[in-house]
This record gives sequence, structure tokens and C-alpha cells, in this order.
Amino acid sequence: MSGDKKTILKRRLAQVQDWTRRHIPPGLRLLAGLVLMVAGVFGFLPVIGFWMFPLGVTVAALDVVPVWQALRRWWFAKNKK
Repeated sequence: MSGDKKTILKRRLAQVQDWTRRHIPPGLRLLAGLVLMVAGVFGFLPVIGFWMFPLGVTVAALDVVPVWQALRRWWFAKNKK
């Protein structure tokens, strides 16, 4: 893959993440990402493709980091007492 194609792909992924952040609520983003990943496994079927798996990972990753941060804060607050 040439440098130009990588740049285009990175820009497109950033656009998808930005659109997803603005239009899909946080809890639903994780669910949508998981559905896309499961559908991506069936990439051999028409319409559903392997392209859905990396898209699902990208969408789900928007919610995973905040969830881990919230759990870490809760855990340390609980164990601090």
C-alpha cells in the first residue's frame, strides 16, 4: 500500500470516528461496534464483508477506553478506603 493510500485510509477512518462520536450515543457505539465485528466474520457473504470487522473495532474502541478509565477510578476509590 503506498503512502498516499494509507493517508486516505487514515483520513477516512478519522471521519468515521468523528461521525460516530457525534451521532451515536456512547452505549450504543459499543454495541454497534460489536455487531459490525460479528458481521465481519461472515465476510464471504454478499453485502456483508470483511471490511466490517476493522470498522467495528474502530467504532467499539471509542467506548472501550472511557469504560476502562471509569472502572479504574471506581476500583481505586473503593480500595482507597
